[in-house]
Amino acid sequence: MAGWISLHRKMIDNPIYSNAFMLKLWIHCLLKATHTEHNQLVGNQMIKLEPGQFVTGRNALYEEFNKGAKKDEMISAITLWRWLKNFEEWEMLNIKTTTKYSVVTVVNWSEHQGHEQQVNNKRTADEQQMNSKRTTDEQQVNTNNNVNNVNNDNKDNNIKPSRQKRVFDKDSDEMKLVEFFIQEIRKNSSDFKDPNLQNWCDEFRKIIDLDKRDKGEVSKLIRWVQSDDFEKANVLSPSKLRKRYDALKIKMLIPPKQKQSREKVPDWFGKKDETQPAPVKEDPNIADMREKLLKDLGRLNKND
Repeated sequence: MAGWISLHRKMIDNPIYSNAFMLKLWIHCLLKATHTEHNQLVGNQMIKLEPGQFVTGRNALYEEFNKGAKKDEMISAITLWRWLKNFEEWEMLNIKTTTKYSVVTVVNWSEHQGHEQQVNNKRTADEQQMNSKRTTDEQQVNTNNNVNNVNNDNKDNNIKPSRQKRVFDKDSDEMKLVEFFIQEIRKNSSDFKDPNLQNWCDEFRKIIDLDKRDKGEVSKLIRWVQSDDFEKANVLSPSKLRKRYDALKIKMLIPPKQKQSREKVPDWFGKKDETQPAPVKEDPNIADMREKLLKDLGRLNKND
């Protein structure tokens, strides 16, 4: 594949610059995109591609991205496709998917990469001219390249800084809180659908960085919310948790009250029985035997 691409220096300020693999994927997209309109045969179907477009799929992207990489540095097809969808969410590109392939379109390709096509066309024309004019033409190309470096400072290679978001990896505190929240929710609702993980991470970033909440306290509040009979159905996202954080925290810290029975107690319950028990009637024969014994004991004492 011939030609070259333009990379603006503002790429350094983009969040993906700190992730070497994501940066490699973005450059791969720029390198794969076609510079001229042409038709491409995919299976038995002819696809018309415009400048800035290329055809790919999960398996093809995996093979191309990991070509020549060490085994421990290879990125899975699922992760690569998830990153590609992130690029689409950040308005860096568009993806049109069919059952057999996907057409990826780099946003604003003609605005940011169009200068390369002009230079390539200029080179083609220069090669057809006399050798005496070649030096002059090459100087013009070099001048154009320098202009490409200093002009259009407000364009940062197809990326809109105002819409950029931080990319949270699986080891970040925010992602760990997201996974813990989902785990607690699914204890009550096993069919809870996967949310947008990056959006949820950004909400937890606000809770920790902007609201200055302690991560341990946030975890305790999540666990309590999903164990409370009322709140577990009302607080199902970090944004709801953030909005009601103080009220939920106060409610969590109040000691639970013992439930009092509302059953009606009968009037007789708990009152002492003031009536005396009826005296036990003694057997008359026993009484006679006791009296006779006492008399005999009395006579013995007199004889002594």
